[in-house]
Amino acid sequence: MTTGEVRSSGQKPTATVWRNRATVTVATAAVLVIAYFILSSFIPRWWAQRLASLVHGSFSQGIWWGLVYGLVFTLVPLLLLLLAVRMWNRKGGKFIAGAAVIIALLGALPNLMTLTIVLGGNNAAHAGQRILDVDAPAFRGACLVGAIVAAVIFLLVLALMGKRGLTRRKAAKSATTSSTLTPPARDSNVT
Repeated sequence: MTTGEVRSSGQKPTATVWRNRATVTVATAAVLVIAYFILSSFIPRWWAQRLASLVHGSFSQGIWWGLVYGLVFTLVPLLLLLLAVRMWNRKGGKFIAGAAVIIALLGALPNLMTLTIVLGGNNAAHAGQRILDVDAPAFRGACLVGAIVAAVIFLLVLALMGKRGLTRRKAAKSATTSSTLTPPARDSNVT
């Protein structure tokens, strides 16, 4: 049988399958690279302009919105990722876990877009930095503070969940050891 023939069971030959996979992989990579370059020159400027229209050059508004964005768009994705981890091994949980991960990524987008402005080295990121300096002062610093507060809250939630689990395990262990140590009560009426 040659590589171009179709097998009797209706399957394509292995070489054809791998060639198709390679073609799709290369095409997908090319589209992603092109999308990256287009979005990297668009997103920082666009996001900085959205924030500037929200803050209107006010320090107090910049601090307020920065804290809100940093706290909400860090804490909610972290909690959704925790839900995904907890749901992964349950029946039907893989779908819920996958949905939670996708929603967490979407929820983290505002902070990720702000991060592209702060850490970006291209012209669009520098333009975004100038826009935020003038029209959204104090937003970046307050957003960082909000994200740190969200991370601390998340760590406290994890600690409380761990303590609750430890307490449950101790209670279950003491219940099993006490039931195995005490003999069953005898009825005095039995001869």
